[in-house]
Amino acid sequence: MHYVIAGAGPAAIAAAEHLRELDTDSEVTLIGAQAQPPYSRMAIPYFLTGKVGEEGTYLRRSQDHYQNHGLKLVHGEVTAVDPTGHAVTLSDGQQISYDKLLLATGAEPIIPPVSGMDDPRVQQCWHLEDAQRIIELAKPGARAVQVGAGFIGCIILESWVLREVNLTVVEMGPRMVPRMLGEKAGGLLQSWCESKGVTVHTNTQVKAIESTTDELQVVLESGQICPADVVIVSTGVKPRVHYLEGCDIQVDQGIVVDDHMQTNQPDVYAAGDCAQGLDFSTGETAVHAVQPTATEHGRVAAANMAGGNNLPYKGSLNMNILDTLGLITCSFGAWEGVAGGDSAERYSPDNHQYINLQFKDDVLVGANSVGYHEHLGVLRGLIETQMPLGEWKDRLKENPVGLVDAYQGVNQAALQNG
Repeated sequence: MHYVIAGAGPAAIAAAEHLRELDTDSEVTLIGAQAQPPYSRMAIPYFLTGKVGEEGTYLRRSQDHYQNHGLKLVHGEVTAVDPTGHAVTLSDGQQISYDKLLLATGAEPIIPPVSGMDDPRVQQCWHLEDAQRIIELAKPGARAVQVGAGFIGCIILESWVLREVNLTVVEMGPRMVPRMLGEKAGGLLQSWCESKGVTVHTNTQVKAIESTTDELQVVLESGQICPADVVIVSTGVKPRVHYLEGCDIQVDQGIVVDDHMQTNQPDVYAAGDCAQGLDFSTGETAVHAVQPTATEHGRVAAANMAGGNNLPYKGSLNMNILDTLGLITCSFGAWEGVAGGDSAERYSPDNHQYINLQFKDDVLVGANSVGYHEHLGVLRGLIETQMPLGEWKDRLKENPVGLVDAYQGVNQAALQNG
């Protein structure tokens, strides 16, 4: 048996290692497009601030880890998949045959259609090479404009502040991280960033980036011009699936998979940021581009590749936890609410604290919070277990931060009734 994994990120590594645990004799090949050993993009902000060296971004620290586990690493980029012939083609023309294939090619940055994006002082922050270039440009005192304040943008935002640059953030949405935070939560995050010296513009887009020898000029729709020495583009990502054009593998937002992480083609699976898998909260399929989901996808896919599709996937919880300059924000599940549901909230803007709970009947189905990091585990537990709250729902509506007591009370009642 030859397992081939297209990709070398968290989903791919989790799958490869689990395949080796389940099947000690078969061949496992990982195909990675990056020159470095497999690394975590979530560690790039720490690399930017000097908290870790390049090796600190690697998913596995030992140089011999993959060889010692019988995992073959191939440097290359998959450009085509032939499900009928059970083979993948790499950019250099090489073909690799497989018995079972996992597509874990991750995501790629969305590049806005703005003139001036080709200036070398305009950078993505997606690969280690990007980070190395940014380190050269973002010296203390430099003027930096970050285009985008979504999830990834707010992760890397702290890097610029710690590098002591003069930072301006431009977000086209009505607030920071609009796909994760509601109006009040997003407003608190913005005021927090502004209190740390960051200039934030929301509800506006970059019209053009104009270049001179001495500086860049970021022109906003309003006509305002933001001078910059470096521009960082962080306008979101999309599943990296272009190599499947003309292939019979079904692609919607991402690669569509069933509850075993298998595509519509036999022996072909998908996992991680490129996969459109089951959403725990809605029962529909969605792309959840976060590392915990990627790792879970990888392990479930591996179990089904090695075990004959005997492990159904319960679905991933839409979950985002963000640390921006020391302020913890999060969203879980159906944080925007469900039809016929109700909610409870507490808003303390002077303390940069906010919590909103969403209920369906007496079950907690979603939450949005700012500044309440001590409740994250309890929120996730209550939402994932879907335990009926009973009388604790009314108590939470009166005191939405009484989550620990509610969690303990609900579990105690379940034990007594069980």
